[in-house]
Amino acid sequence: MSVLNELQATLDVSRKSWLEAANDPACDFSIQNLPFGIFSDARNSAPRAGVAIGEHIVDLAVLQASELLRLPGAGAGASAAVSETVFSRATLNDFIALGRDAWRSVRIQLSHLLARETATLRDSAGLRERALVPQAGTTLHLPVQIPGYTDFYSSKEHATNVGSMFRDPKHALMPNWSEMPIGYNGRASSVVVSGTPVRRPNGQLKLPDQERPVFGACRKLDIELETGFIVGRGNALGEPIACADAEAHIFGMVLLNDWSARDIQQWEYVPLGPFNAKSFATTISPWIVTLDALEPFRVAQPVQEPQPLEYLRHDGAHAFDIALEVRLRPQGVQEATTLARTHFRHMYWTMAQQLAHHTVSGCNTRVGDLMGSGTISGPTTDSYGSLLELTWNGQNPLALKEGGTRTFIEDGDELTLAGWCQGEGYRVGFGTCSGEILPALG
Repeated sequence: MSVLNELQATLDVSRKSWLEAANDPACDFSIQNLPFGIFSDARNSAPRAGVAIGEHIVDLAVLQASELLRLPGAGAGASAAVSETVFSRATLNDFIALGRDAWRSVRIQLSHLLARETATLRDSAGLRERALVPQAGTTLHLPVQIPGYTDFYSSKEHATNVGSMFRDPKHALMPNWSEMPIGYNGRASSVVVSGTPVRRPNGQLKLPDQERPVFGACRKLDIELETGFIVGRGNALGEPIACADAEAHIFGMVLLNDWSARDIQQWEYVPLGPFNAKSFATTISPWIVTLDALEPFRVAQPVQEPQPLEYLRHDGAHAFDIALEVRLRPQGVQEATTLARTHFRHMYWTMAQQLAHHTVSGCNTRVGDLMGSGTISGPTTDSYGSLLELTWNGQNPLALKEGGTRTFIEDGDELTLAGWCQGEGYRVGFGTCSGEILPALG
């Protein structure tokens, strides 16, 4: 069987796992998914590579040491002879750098090992006990070392809403918005993994009734419901990535919350754009879902008018059928309120176009670079991806399930993003991306 046929077999909707929890149609981590991450547990405190399946994590280092998992080019016995492997390291960068053949080979091998009919791991109690770690009780870490982080502004609905709010609604979009993916370079150093508390930032605030700004804690703290993609193959300085080739450079996708201090941003963004309003924290989900796992959910992107310039053109469908949610849970409250439901398929600019535009000047990218989609908003008022839009800059407070309202985020609030693709009897999910807000210092 060819590699492409084997890869296609990993997506077979009839394939089930001997780990029964993975076969639940509402389980994010089906055998068709197999997302990569970094974890540790009480038994082994060293962060290492794993793949989520059902309610467990497969310890890839254990499988490689047991010679049940081989990387392309590794001869028989080579895995056992090496004490430190790419899977025993604290980030996925070295594994990702091996290239798409390696990613796909590992996916094919794992899909076979975890399939219901394969006895190798299923019937070996000792090996199964060492290689399968219950997700409950594990610590999930930032999955990659991120050399650089860029955030785009690629939802037409979001850009139109913000432009209408702060400028003339008839000229909500700037003239360049429909010609290229707008973006800015953010702070890679403040990207954190889901579950990391986020401290409310301080900064300059320009109040409408005062001539000069004041210094203080952000009063309009917001989320931005986004996805992000991880660069799997970089490009050399001066050598752009063609739009048609861009997806081959992408390892996979995560959920991303680009926390935003709206009042700090409104004062500082002219003339050079966001700075302190965005740099204090960006949260990503711990599991990276590969593009191969997302392939069955590929759909057409919105029609682009005017037709993009030649370097931004690609044939075929380049959006994905990913459902997205935002939930808010105040401190001391049991049940979260779902604030919005939206969809990745609404994104005007595709990931391929974002990467092609990012590199067209000759800018180089590196393995592990993170590219944010920008806030994802849909066409209806309950599908907006930020509180700025959902409350229309605080004018329309949102009612919470267990009482109270919100215009922007309060201290102690926990914000959670969720995302998944729903297949026939199975799900390819991202897990969640969450963070609790701590009070500002001082």
